[in-house]
Amino acid sequence: MRVLTLNRALAACAVVMSLGAIAPAAHAADKTPKQIVTEFYRMVFEQHKVQEGFDTYVALPYTQHNPNVPDGPEATIKFLSGRFENNPQATNKMVRVIADGDLVAVHVHSTLNPQDRGNAIVDIFRVSNGKIVEHWDVIQPVPEKAANPNTMF
Repeated sequence: MRVLTLNRALAACAVVMSLGAIAPAAHAADKTPKQIVTEFYRMVFEQHKVQEGFDTYVALPYTQHNPNVPDGPEATIKFLSGRFENNPQATNKMVRVIADGDLVAVHVHSTLNPQDRGNAIVDIFRVSNGKIVEHWDVIQPVPEKAANPNTMF
C-alpha cells in the first residue's frame, strides 16, 4: 500500500512539474498544419520577414525539393531574402490553401512587380510536431494568351 501511494504521489508531482513545459507547447499544438503554413506564408511572402518566418515555423531537418535550392533552412532563407532584396515589390498572393493531414498545398499568384504577369505556384509543405519540415513546389509562368477563357487562379 505504501509503494502504491508513493507511486501515485510521484506521478502527481511529475504531472504538476511538467505543466510548465506543456503549456507553451499547447499553443503550437492547438494550430492545425493549415494554420501553421498560412501564418508562415504570410510572414515570409507577404511581409518579407524571411528569417523570422523560418525561426518561428520551420524545424530541422528541413528537406527542400526545389532543385535550385539546397536542403536546410539557411539556403532557403538566403534564396528568398535575396529575391526580396532584388525585388522589393514582389508579392505572393495566396489564392487557396488545401490541407490533407500533415500536408498543406498553397496555390499562389507570384509576381516580381505590378507589371509582371508572374507565375502560378503550388507550394506543398509537410508539417511535423507543429513545424514545417519539408517543401515541394511546382511553378508555371502565367501566359500572355490562353487557349481558354479561364484564369490560372
